[in-house]
Amino acid sequence: MSSQESSARIAPVPSPPRLRPYQQQAVTRVVEHFRDSHAPAVVVLPTGSGKSLVIAELARLARGRVLVLAHVRELVEQNHAKYQAYGLDADIFSAGLGQKQAERQVVFGSVQSVVRNLDSFEKGGFTLLVIDECHRVSPDKDASYRQVIDHLKRANPRLKILGLTATPYRLGQGFIYHRHCHGMVRGEADCFFQACVFEQPLRLMVKQGYLAPPVRVDAAVERYDFSRLAPNARGLFAEEELNRVVRGNRATPTIIEEIVARARDRRGVMLFAATVDHAEEILGYLPADEAALITGATPSRERQRLIEAFKTERLKYLVNVAVLTTGFDAPHVDLIAILRPTESVGLYQQIVGRGLRLAPGKTDCLILDYAGNPWDLYAPEIGSPKPDSDSEPVQVECPSCGHANLFWGKRDGDLVIEHHGRRCQGLVDDHQGKRSQCDFRFRFKTCEACGAENDIAARACHGCGERLVDPDDKLKAALRLKDARVLRVSGMQLEATRNGRGLPRLKVTYHDEDGATLDEWFALETPAQRGAFAAAFLRHHLRAPGANWRPTSPEAVIAERRRLKAPDFVIGRRAGRHWQVREKLFDYVGRHRKASAAGDAG
Repeated sequence: MSSQESSARIAPVPSPPRLRPYQQQAVTRVVEHFRDSHAPAVVVLPTGSGKSLVIAELARLARGRVLVLAHVRELVEQNHAKYQAYGLDADIFSAGLGQKQAERQVVFGSVQSVVRNLDSFEKGGFTLLVIDECHRVSPDKDASYRQVIDHLKRANPRLKILGLTATPYRLGQGFIYHRHCHGMVRGEADCFFQACVFEQPLRLMVKQGYLAPPVRVDAAVERYDFSRLAPNARGLFAEEELNRVVRGNRATPTIIEEIVARARDRRGVMLFAATVDHAEEILGYLPADEAALITGATPSRERQRLIEAFKTERLKYLVNVAVLTTGFDAPHVDLIAILRPTESVGLYQQIVGRGLRLAPGKTDCLILDYAGNPWDLYAPEIGSPKPDSDSEPVQVECPSCGHANLFWGKRDGDLVIEHHGRRCQGLVDDHQGKRSQCDFRFRFKTCEACGAENDIAARACHGCGERLVDPDDKLKAALRLKDARVLRVSGMQLEATRNGRGLPRLKVTYHDEDGATLDEWFALETPAQRGAFAAAFLRHHLRAPGANWRPTSPEAVIAERRRLKAPDFVIGRRAGRHWQVREKLFDYVGRHRKASAAGDAG
């Protein structure tokens, strides 16, 4: 056989896929991080940004063995396919895909299959573990991902662990990582993932043309009213409460009629229902030969058949109940209809993200929200639950290090009049060049033993280790004293007055539900007096603590009383013929009822 004939039979080696600039930057940041650290890291990339390609490139560059985990077989299959696009072979370990091989250098597996077969991962220690949709890694050390991690680390204590996600936030936990590459603290110091080494903003992805622009339309028809529902202790809406709103709701037929009308020139429509009962009702109003429903109870083969029919556009409408928010890739989707409340901006972004991938002939994705979800698609995560429907992300500068924090809060025009931040999120360098979190606290509990400021939920002082006095114990002790007065504060009045010598003073009066009062006075004439007022009063009473507001007169304080909040309890002690305020309790959580909860008492 001639050399010409021989070469004709050799399959050409495919050229590796070309990474977009942000994908290459993500890979570079990961390599740089693991060159200097063993700390678990996170890369944040929006839905549709090509996480699979980043994973494939990292697996190709890795010198040792690599295990890539995902929670659904669709992601396992997608990630494996991208790696194969390099002309390289890898094993699949997933019962759902009918393969359980773990011999090659790179293995793509489902966490459910791997955790049940840890003995198959005894030999040939892995050097890199990659976790797709890593916001699913539970803090619980007995959870599946943690079991796999512990098993791999016993074989290789220097195992590098990388997570990728579009939404680095977990309900009930907050941010899943501690430090961000832009120099801020997001999650707690004990987060499993220590650093976010790269993040690509969704707005930039759309602006640069890598994602289809979302077009949110305010529906003209009647909507569902989920406003009275509150998430449970796990941060989720209860199914029975959701059903109470949507079951037989007269708005449903009209809503589906509008969706069908708006979908006339659209190719793929995904509808997100509140409950299974709701989804079944929705399906009944859609064109029967063009629609299907997928729930958590849909058998695997049937689910795959319906998804394939939708992806090949033999079905136009796909209704689902919380099962296609991640790991689902259908680029032709150009209409998202949301008929359920979303518990977080992260979930909202995951849902909308199903329609943002690019596809031939696709110019945008229409977003129809019939549940009144308050989330801004481009808004960053805050890291704590939204305190109320009126709150929005606000920027708050730290008076100590100057870091621009992002907290839930409220504005009056451009002025931030309230925020819920506790501690500055900035990272600062000490004299040895070590980076740590700024220690300025917007809200705090003072240690009576050493004077250190602690988090309002702390039980022991971070400075001296002494047990912090519980607010309930303070109230209980004060109530036992004959010369103490405890007010459950129902109001606070400010008055510009003069003392016995005719000097101007600010009089602050606290009163309870029965009319009992306690007063305190402040002078603001000199810089020293104004400094004392800021430390003793403003630092605690500001609705937006840390604000650079320094009033110079009682009248100036009264004119801006909207900036101030009253304490929950005030404790006074008798001093001669007068009462003196000794203690004020803010952000109280305990056994005693606050005045604001009077309507709930009984």
